[in-house]
Amino acid sequence: MIPLELVDTARIPGTDGELRLMRRGQDHMILFGRNELMSSRLRGSEEALATLPCERLQDRSRPRLLIGGLGMGFTLRKALAVLPPKAEVVVAELVPTIVDWARGPLAHLFGDSLDDPRVTVRIGDVGETIAAAGAGFDAILLDVDNGPDALIHPDNGRLYGKYGLRAAHAALTPGGVLAIWSAYQDKVFAERLKRGGFAVDEIKVRATGVKGAHHVIWLAMKQNGTT
Repeated sequence: MIPLELVDTARIPGTDGELRLMRRGQDHMILFGRNELMSSRLRGSEEALATLPCERLQDRSRPRLLIGGLGMGFTLRKALAVLPPKAEVVVAELVPTIVDWARGPLAHLFGDSLDDPRVTVRIGDVGETIAAAGAGFDAILLDVDNGPDALIHPDNGRLYGKYGLRAAHAALTPGGVLAIWSAYQDKVFAERLKRGGFAVDEIKVRATGVKGAHHVIWLAMKQNGTT
């Protein structure tokens, strides 16, 4: 068996938590404790997080997207592949070391995506970017936790609560889309999205794109008003 090697570690700002970048042969994984957050072998659902909302923005010639969480770059690369030339993509990444990994040991996964003129990377809390947006985004794509109740950073809980969803609603243009990745279904959270002024589709997608475990993506389209 090919051994599992530690490549690097990254401290999560504001916590005692640590991410570990691991390698087994040509495959890379990012672990949080014993949990595998992402793997270079499983990119299908991360790519779907980009394609599904972008399909709903095809009538917009200059869409502006916010991606919460850089990860291994699968969502970013797929978004750039399907977005028009005048699109703008802002990536909010809390952990600075992940950006270093993107230009270092994971550069083969990112390609030239970070140098694309449509891309701006901001180091910091995605919640702060959402709060400051002022109806500035056509889509907000969140992949910062394993689900609404499986948080990597304790402060992320506010993203999925009443006030966090209200902030996301305010940060979207009319008809804009909030897309959220999760490792599991959550009927309570889906109802919370609806109460927050969104029309909601809960879509199951394969982790690999064709087989394997299912993940969930909520596509929440902004409607007028909140409750």
